[in-house]
This record gives sequence, structure tokens and C-alpha cells, in this order.
Amino acid sequence: MGSRVLLVFYLAAVAIASVECNSEGDALTVWKSSLVDPNNVLQSWDPTLVNPCTWFHVTCNSENSVTRVDLGDANLSGLIVPELGILANLQYLEVFANNLFGSIPKEIGNLTKLVSLDLYRNNLTGTIPTSLGHLPSLRFMRVFSNSLTGPIPRSLGKLKSLQILELNSNLLTGTIPAELLYLVRFGNLNLFNVSDNLLQGTVHRTNSTVTTIIQDPQARK
Repeated sequence: MGSRVLLVFYLAAVAIASVECNSEGDALTVWKSSLVDPNNVLQSWDPTLVNPCTWFHVTCNSENSVTRVDLGDANLSGLIVPELGILANLQYLEVFANNLFGSIPKEIGNLTKLVSLDLYRNNLTGTIPTSLGHLPSLRFMRVFSNSLTGPIPRSLGKLKSLQILELNSNLLTGTIPAELLYLVRFGNLNLFNVSDNLLQGTVHRTNSTVTTIIQDPQARK
């Protein structure tokens, strides 16, 4: 009787894992359908497979759940879709140096295991979602060289694990939140770059181990 109960639990666990893998594959398939891929780098992304773990540019853990998406410098055009927010175990989202446009979905803030968010050198617009402040494991956030607007969210000051924050070469306005300046002085932040924006105010170097880069907004003119 006991072995039958264990078997039932095992089969249920396998079924749940299979559903999760299929959901992650579905999310990535939705993203693929929104992208223009002239070099066919996503050719292996076959939605008929049991899970996406055999696809190129996708890495999974031992439970066949997606942990990395590596699509940097792949000549892709299109949107970052909100469906990516269901990739619960995603640690690295690397889509830098493409031609992605539109806004950063607020659903990226659901990726609580995310360590690295690299969206730099694209054509992204809109504001930085406040939900990105809900990523406790985030160490590297690089969104420079886009056309992001609006203020820097105060919520980014909650990212206690953050080591590199590069927001430079956008169209950000307002002042730098005091919560972020606290991370510069007392946190783990080693590189903080907000140069080449439309920000007001100045930052004084308060920690010799931190590189803080900000320039007068008049320098853009």
C-alpha cells in the first residue's frame, strides 16, 4: 500500500513538472512568434517538443525548468513579451545588442530568481517598471543604450544584491532616488552608471570601491 502511495505522489510530481515545462515552452513560443529572426537563430524552438530544454540558446536545470535564455547579439527584432514572467526559475535573461523595441513588461518583476538582466543596446522605450525592484537575487542590471524615459524607480533601491547597475545613454529624467544612493554608499553596488540621460543633480563619490558615473544633463546639448 505504501509503495502505491509513493508511486501516486511520484506520478503527480512528474505530471506537475511536465505541465510547468510545457507552460515555459508555450511562453517562449509566444515570444518567438513576436520576433523577426533573419538569421534563424530560433529555428530549434519547436513547440511540439515536450519541453524547451533541447532548444539552442536555452538552458534548464535538473527539473527541466528554464534557467537561462541567451540571445545576445542575435539580430532579433520585436517585443519582449509579458509571457516571459512565468519562467519562475529563470536566472539569466541575455538579449542585449538586438533590435528589440517597445517597453519592458512589468511581468519581468515576477522572475524572483533572476540574477542578470541584460537588455542593453536595443531600442526599448517607455519607463523602467517599478516591479523590477521585486527581484531579490538580481546582481546585474544593464539596460543602457536604449530610449527609456521617465524617472528611475525608487524601488530599485530594494535590490540589496545589486552589484552593477547601468542605466546610461537613455532619456531618463528627474533625480536619482535616495534609496539608490544608499546602495552606492552602503550596499554591494560596484558600478553605477547613469550618465548621458536628462537627470538633474549631482552625485559625490562616497565610497572608493564604487564607480559612480553621472554627468551634467547640459552635456547632451
